[in-house]
Amino acid sequence: MSVGDLPTLNALLNATSAVLLFIGRNRIKNQKPDQHKKFMIAALISSTLFFISYGIYHRAVGSVPYPHHDWTRPLYFAILIPHTILATVMTPFIVTAVVFALKGKFEKHRKIVRRLWPVWIFVSISGIAVYLMLYKW
Repeated sequence: MSVGDLPTLNALLNATSAVLLFIGRNRIKNQKPDQHKKFMIAALISSTLFFISYGIYHRAVGSVPYPHHDWTRPLYFAILIPHTILATVMTPFIVTAVVFALKGKFEKHRKIVRRLWPVWIFVSISGIAVYLMLYKW
């Protein structure tokens, strides 16, 4: 695997995170907390691996400009900007939610994840959209 393969890996890790988040949410809604915990930890690991891979790629390559100067350009930035802001802002909330869950403070955990889960899903899915627009469009 070369550095040039990392954007595809990153998109796959984002997709994996999204799938794991949906399954994890489904498990807790079906009152299966042990399964929920496993899927959510897997989503956290997938997102962490994404973050590491993303850092390696951009450290080696730098910033990658959007190559198209057509109607897709504003759409690209309309996706990229909230994706980037929310990905940065949500990180401490993820850590807090995980700490509450691991300490058994489930009411506090639930209070955070009611708003955090949709943001995490958005960041995962919009990351895939950014990849497709930047590298496959």
